[in-house]
Parts: sequence; structure tokens; C-alpha cells
Amino acid sequence: MRHAPELLLPAGSLAKMHAAFDYGADAVYAGQPRYSLRVRNNDFSTLQALQEGIDGAHARGKQFFVASNIFAHNAKLKTYLRDMEPVIAMRPDALIMADPGLIMMVRDKWPEIPVHLSVQANAVNWADVKFWHRMGLTRVILSRELSLDEIEEIRQRCPEMELEVFVHGALCIAYSGRCLLSGYFNHRDPNQGTCTNSCRWDYKIKNAAEDASGDLGGMQVVPLEFHQALAEADNNAFSALHQQPRHPLADQPYFIEEAQRPGQLMPILEDEHGTYIMNSKDLRAVEHIERLVKIGVDSLKVEGRTKSLYYAARTAQVYRQAIDDAVAGRPFDISLLGQLQGLANRGYTDGFYQRHHTQTHQNYMRGASEANRSQYVGDVLSVMDGWARVEVKNRFAVGDRIEALHPDGNRDFTIARMLADDGSEIQVAPGSGHFVRIELDGALNKALLARYL
Repeated sequence: MRHAPELLLPAGSLAKMHAAFDYGADAVYAGQPRYSLRVRNNDFSTLQALQEGIDGAHARGKQFFVASNIFAHNAKLKTYLRDMEPVIAMRPDALIMADPGLIMMVRDKWPEIPVHLSVQANAVNWADVKFWHRMGLTRVILSRELSLDEIEEIRQRCPEMELEVFVHGALCIAYSGRCLLSGYFNHRDPNQGTCTNSCRWDYKIKNAAEDASGDLGGMQVVPLEFHQALAEADNNAFSALHQQPRHPLADQPYFIEEAQRPGQLMPILEDEHGTYIMNSKDLRAVEHIERLVKIGVDSLKVEGRTKSLYYAARTAQVYRQAIDDAVAGRPFDISLLGQLQGLANRGYTDGFYQRHHTQTHQNYMRGASEANRSQYVGDVLSVMDGWARVEVKNRFAVGDRIEALHPDGNRDFTIARMLADDGSEIQVAPGSGHFVRIELDGALNKALLARYL
């Protein structure tokens, strides 16, 4: 029997924390206000809420890690140890940190608290890992830019250190989050927890011309044939780097124009690796869980503290099954790819784990996803007398086939009847902001009663 890695989920709220645990997570992490990279949309913004989260995790025999992973400017050094004192007293299972100075201060004052090196610190080689082990850290969260082979070499050279990797969630167009776009555009520093996700804004490409001095000027809309050429190139599979022929227009300079800043043109140049300022696809590496388990990675991490309750439940459930199958020696279930497709996403990639996919591999992953697309339609709030009260997230109607997620197994059913909150019969739940009641069949009613009573 192989060693089962920890499944680590984000906790943006107590409800999401409990959903993560219900569906298979072993541990969660939450951001510390002022000192983490998620100061917005964080329900753990008070010490009381943080204490409730840590106590709630421990009551269930689970672990709770606190992210304190900013790169602090001088002003925050003045208050850091004072603000950390009550957090340390809550006995979180570890702090997730990136700044060497803050790590030094914590290690000096509280040597007993485990410290995990944040992905923000960009550990990309085995010497990095050995250094941080020498500094007394207990775990290194490896940089997202590593391949499976590089992770395996680090594991073999550093058996004494716990290793953690990301397997799902948003990717940055920067080295593991070390990005300046938001700070440049909006004066909101990503490395201080206030990222505005500038890489995901709506940009338009404009032609530019280079004058005799090398400066860029002129502006035209990029011709349609250029976009068609890029789309055609994207559909071709190549087995190795540098075998893809470059389109002549790829060597031409361009401007980009952000939708909310008309007339403000920013020059970009595309090299053989692409254009880095554009939106990244989201990470989905569930197909690599078997390899990561064989390598001996200690923790598999999902990103997304600001995502929905559904996101926490679905990712925990899918990655729990993938881990359990890999540990037991069962083959990978390709339907798991499709189950993740229903989550809000910007398209999926497996990042840097496997750089070059064959045409067969690409088709296999795309086909499995397309066949199982779904939409998150609501949260069950309560169950009574054969009816479930649902907070609507997206439109659905009588006659729709619905999948109900449940820790003991998901169930499909067809909506036969639906009531508005005032008891009147309705045919359609129009969308977010509404509450409805849907009639349950006998088996589903019994399963949901066991959870909500």
C-alpha cells in the first residue's frame, strides 16, 4: 500500500472549511488578514472567527494552517510579532510563510510552531529545500513552475523534508504569484494581499510599427487572419519544443489595450514561449495524482479561498477519489476530469507538470471534459417533509436533471415539482438571489435528512 498524501483545501469561510472536510480534505488553510495574500473576501478576518476555525478543525481530527505569506515592508515589521501573538496562542498546525525576515522573527520567538515555506518563496531546486530544512522549516510548498521529473529529483535528494505541490486552481502570469501588474496599474500590490487580477482583464491586440530609433508607434486592429493563424497553430500538436514553425506575424510588435483604459496602449512582444501578460488557464492536475503519489509528495493542495462552497465540495470529492484510487493501485478514472469541468474555470491546463502533450493525450483530456459539463445551480439550506430549500445560484427548471453532491455519494434526480418561498407552484428558479423548494425522491430525501437534521 502506497503512502496517502494529505489533501489540503482552501478555507475562505467556516462553511467552506466544513464542506472541504465533509468531502474528504485532511487539512485546510486560511489567510491571516493584513499578512496573507487574500485580504479580500476572507471570513477569517477576526481573531474570533480564526479561533472558531482552528477549534472546529481540531474537533474533527483535521489540521488548520494559517497563511502569513506576504513580503512585508518596514511598516508591517513594527506590528507583526504583536499581531501574531494571539494567533500563535490559538495553536494552528502550521504557519505558511514566504518572507525570510518574518520567518526569522517567528522562529526566534516561537521555535515550537511549525513553518511551511509558501509557494511565494519560489523553491525550485533541491538546494532550496535543504536550505530551508537547515533553517528549521518542516515543509516546503514547491514552486508551480516545476515538472514532475524535477519534483521527483527533489523528493529523492531531500527525504527529510515534507513536500507540498498545487494540483488545482488559478495560475498567475508570473513566477508563482510574484507579479507587479496590479501594483503598476492600480497601486494595489499582489504581494501585500491586494491583487486586482490585472492579468485576467479584457485586452485587445493592436498592431504597432517600429521607427528608425526603435520606438513603437502607430495603431491598427490586428487582422482577422492573424487570429485565425494562432487558432490553427493552437490546434496542432507537437512532440517537442522548437518544432513548431513560427508564424511571420509573431515577430511583429503589438500593443495591447485594456477594455477600461481606451487609448492607453501598452507595447508587447511575443517570443517563442508566448505573451505573458495574457490570462492563464486554470490548473487541473488530477490526471497526475498517481505519479505524485508514487513520487512520495506529502501534500496535494487546491487553490481557491475566494471560490464557492460548491468548489470546495467538488474539488475535495474529486481529488479524494483520485488519491484513494492511486494509493490502492486502481487505474485513473477519466470521468474525474469531467466532474471538474462544471466548476467555474478559464479552461484547464496541467501547468508545467508535463510540458508537451501528444495529440492523443490532448484529445483524451478534452473529450472527457466536454462529455461531463455541468453548472452549479444552488445550495441546499434545509430539508423538511420531503422538500429541500435551495438558495439558487444559477437558473434551473422543473424537468431538469440535477446532480446532488453528498459526502456519502452523489445522486442524480429529475426535478418533478418546485415551490417558491411563499408556497406557490413555479416552473423555473430564475437565478441568483432567489430561494425555492424542490421535491425530493425517497432515497435522496433520506440521504439529505441525515445531513441536515
